[in-house]
Amino acid sequence: MPTASVNAAPSVRTAGDYDPNWARVDLSVVPNVAVPAPGPKSKALHERASRIMKGYSSQVRLFPVVFESGKGVTLTDVDGNTYIDFSSGIYVTSLGHCHPKVSEAVARYAHTLMNCHDFTTPVKTALLEKLASVSMGDLTCMQFYSNGTAAVEAGLRICRAATGRHEFLSGFMDFHGKSYGAVSCARMDPTKGVVRAPGFHMVPRSYPYRPTFFKADGTEDVDALIGFMETYVREACVGPVAAVVLEPIQGWAGSVIPSEDYFPKLRAFCDRHGILLFADEVLTCMGRTGKMFCMEHWDVVPDVMTLGKGFGNGFPVTAVLASERFADSFAKISASTSYGGNPMACAAALASIDVIEQEGLLAHAAELGRFFEKRLAKMKAEHPIIGDVRNKGCLLGVELVKDRVSKEPFDEAGARVYQRAFGKGLAWIPAGHILRMSPPIIMEEDVAARGMDIIDEAIGDVERELGYR
Repeated sequence: MPTASVNAAPSVRTAGDYDPNWARVDLSVVPNVAVPAPGPKSKALHERASRIMKGYSSQVRLFPVVFESGKGVTLTDVDGNTYIDFSSGIYVTSLGHCHPKVSEAVARYAHTLMNCHDFTTPVKTALLEKLASVSMGDLTCMQFYSNGTAAVEAGLRICRAATGRHEFLSGFMDFHGKSYGAVSCARMDPTKGVVRAPGFHMVPRSYPYRPTFFKADGTEDVDALIGFMETYVREACVGPVAAVVLEPIQGWAGSVIPSEDYFPKLRAFCDRHGILLFADEVLTCMGRTGKMFCMEHWDVVPDVMTLGKGFGNGFPVTAVLASERFADSFAKISASTSYGGNPMACAAALASIDVIEQEGLLAHAAELGRFFEKRLAKMKAEHPIIGDVRNKGCLLGVELVKDRVSKEPFDEAGARVYQRAFGKGLAWIPAGHILRMSPPIIMEEDVAARGMDIIDEAIGDVERELGYR
């Protein structure tokens, strides 16, 4: 392989170097559940694995299928069943399974240079410059990591180093990772013996369907929500707050999209108090919502931002970005890691950005979002157990309730619909009474429509089972 010159970025394939129809789905044969799933091979393998592996997600516990391969927007299990993928590997494979360009990029560096700690490499330089060119505002200081939690932890430490402050605010039902600081930004289960780290506080955040503060007409009162934060900072915090840490759209909580004026008003609140705004975009970045970064929907530039999941389309690579004003903070926290920024990771992320740009996937994801919006509205009108529907681009949520007046969550229905749709050939994500969907942003509309048909049918089946029809 030719060695890249000092000034040249590593060679990358153009969009025309592979079959543009590589991920095309023949809906006459997909989905195909020839063996009732989970099938016998899936059951046998999962039983063997679960004797040793512990801590499976609710996805697996509810439907322990064993996947063997994936291509584009489909997954195939060990029993030969093929599914439409509405999960993207939990928001990860946004460009489809085994995108040729990403796979080739990783393979190239797996044969060339796998790791050299945090030394500069040509492919890392190319990724840094590319990411800086597409980033929001002046978020051009960055470091790479191998998982979202590590990026969030680094972001928290950057906020403290940059401000000299200790405390953080985060939002009810946010999720930011599984280490001490990241977990302290989220809801905790007291039965599991967890303790929130000192200096971490949680406050209500925007949730239009279930507002904490609302106007006389029942709609969310964002001004009152910000007013509560003003009071909380004054009365409950020990000292000045370093940062407000939030997901732009909540994932684990059920694709909760805030009111349109929430982030502009939160930005103003932070500016009044000298508080940094930390946007955790691990789940929402790289075209998932029809924008490269979700915060672009509100024209709000955060001070710190984390990227992950779709950033490397399945390869473990994440990043923390910060304003140029805080460049010195990276040295203060000793930001480097063993695996972050390795050549394979950088190649995957660089190829992913190239694919998004070359294939026009931001516009495509936005167009799919308009299709999903119409289809979700139709489903809500037709199903009495659907209380709320929401989406931005290819990030969707359907909230199931026992009654639309009381809005009582319907967890049993959520589990049944998830299992029923999976059995019909749709791989997707449960969240209690909220159904979550994150189809790959390369998906064609006819495939998206078939996936929504399956969900529609599954909800109807469960309504009949539970006496709603």
